[in-house]
Amino acid sequence: MKMFGIVSYNIYCNFTNYGSALQSWALTQAIGKIGYHAKLVDYCPDILADKDPLNPFGNMWDKDEESIRMCQLTMPAIKVNYEKFMRFYNERFDKTKGRYTSGNFDDISSEVDCFVCGSDTIFCPDEFGIDDGYYANYKCMKNNSVAYAASFGDPHFTEDTYPILNERLKNFKAFGLRENLMIPYVKEHSSVPVQKVVDPTLLLTSDDYDTIAEKRIIDEKYLLLYARRYNPKMNEYAEKLAEQNGWKIVDISLRATNAERGHQMFYEAGVEEFLSLVKNAEYVVTNSFHGMIFSVQYRRPFVVFSREQCDTKIEEILELFGLPDRMLVNGNENFRVNINYDEVHSNISRARESSKQFLRSELEILASE
Repeated sequence: MKMFGIVSYNIYCNFTNYGSALQSWALTQAIGKIGYHAKLVDYCPDILADKDPLNPFGNMWDKDEESIRMCQLTMPAIKVNYEKFMRFYNERFDKTKGRYTSGNFDDISSEVDCFVCGSDTIFCPDEFGIDDGYYANYKCMKNNSVAYAASFGDPHFTEDTYPILNERLKNFKAFGLRENLMIPYVKEHSSVPVQKVVDPTLLLTSDDYDTIAEKRIIDEKYLLLYARRYNPKMNEYAEKLAEQNGWKIVDISLRATNAERGHQMFYEAGVEEFLSLVKNAEYVVTNSFHGMIFSVQYRRPFVVFSREQCDTKIEEILELFGLPDRMLVNGNENFRVNINYDEVHSNISRARESSKQFLRSELEILASE
């Protein structure tokens, strides 16, 4: 049986990311359920080679003095969090023995037969350039790869980069894309199957995540505030909601001084702890795409705040859920208070089955070669 290698954004980064880790884990699990086996490729793109989660200051998105100070104050938790993530990658995956870069990627042939590129915004030129690993452009990957739930994000291709993109598209046998935006373009510039599919984290159910989630961590009732980027309006919204309901706030963010406001800071949470914190929250307030997805997986009340470069993917997934009004900008928007999660999960189930069938067809294309 052929060995599939998952090439995605996960191990190498400036800040660890629950969504990046869990989308790769979910994809390996989904491939296993179909009847194949997948390895996580330990791959570091050139553009991420200088990123160091234990020294993130040079590559921070916000470089103002206050943001840097918050990161400095959070460094003890960042170090613990990083160790937990590395343990997750080493213990929860069948991972390649070698570490692969642009300098040695074709040596992977002794470990992997063919490739699945995805998920996450690996096709986004603004984040990663047009990376040879993400675009299956190494010799061993060409015409030996498919994409699953790969995302272009909100891309800015140019007259110089569109021709490169068109050449890279020829490397793939099929494209499962996470958002609608580039589907017409990819269909026009390739002759292989192209379909919109769900993020890998939606290929599984909460029962699957319960196999790795920690037991309940916080005994009392709490609101989970999970911020990928500081938003004072989101902070205020969470504090007001928690106060109204008598909940404490458990806070996964770099805003270390929120401890002075009574938040229980928990940046050190590992992947398994993150799942537990979402599962057992009374409410989730977040600006994270995957924070929103796992709130839905665990049927938790939530709102998701707008975040630069994330609105398109958040809006599309909220449409799938049938919850388009739950993305907030100011925190004073009106939305339906109660969520009919039976309807939401019925919508997810239909999309999941269609996506699983497409993933199966992609794997069969590669397996038959």
